[in-house]
Amino acid sequence: MNTKQLLDTALTGLDHLGYQLDQLGITGKVNRHNLAAFVMNEQKHLEGEWDSIQARIDRRRSQLEGLRHQVETRAESVIGPLRSRLDELRGSLRG
Repeated sequence: MNTKQLLDTALTGLDHLGYQLDQLGITGKVNRHNLAAFVMNEQKHLEGEWDSIQARIDRRRSQLEGLRHQVETRAESVIGPLRSRLDELRGSLRG
């Protein structure tokens, strides 16, 4: 059974179930149209959740980049003078 036939069978079953529930007076809202609306609504909801996750990841990435830059800057401010002093000492020892 291919995908289209399987989908058609499932939707026909859903419509039949909706019809039976409607005949019993339980609800008339079970049908393929409401299912499609529900699925599309959930798809939009999931897209929104995905965008939110991506925004949080991007924000954390930016924070980490800023932290890395701060560490590099501070390390250079400490190590730079030490390098300079060591170069001076090497120069005086050699010559």
